[in-house]
Formats: sequence, structure tokens, C-alpha cells
Amino acid sequence: MGFVITAKCIDEKAADCVDVCPVDCIAEGPDQYFIDVEICIDCGACEAACPVDAVVWEDEMTDEDKVFYDKAEKFFRG
Repeated sequence: MGFVITAKCIDEKAADCVDVCPVDCIAEGPDQYFIDVEICIDCGACEAACPVDAVVWEDEMTDEDKVFYDKAEKFFRG
């Protein structure tokens, strides 16, 4: 389990989450940031820091948000 960056990040890319991540699991993609769930330690710092509330806990994703989990997986693992 881990955190997922959702639609609110698209074209916003505030990057506050990157600055607070203790394990550098967040990377910038072409239109948004992504969290690598294989590296994420589930600390929640990114969720608290996000000024647009784009970061959600994987278990709390809506059906619409699930596409962003897949998008992150594709970004990190091709």
C-alpha cells in the first residue's frame, strides 16, 4: 500500500510533496508528479504538504482515482 497522486496535481505540480519526502520516492512526470509505491514508506508527509489535496492513501482512492495508480505504475515500470 502507499499514497497516490491524483488529478488535482495535473498541470499544478506544486512540488511541495517532493521537498518533504524522506525517501525520494516522488518523481516529476510530463503532466504531474508520481509516487513510487515500491519505495514509499507510507509516512504521509506528502499528503500533509500537498497544497491542492492531490495525494490520497491508496485504500481511500475513488474509482476515478484508480487510473492514477496505474499511471504511476506505468511511469515507473514501463
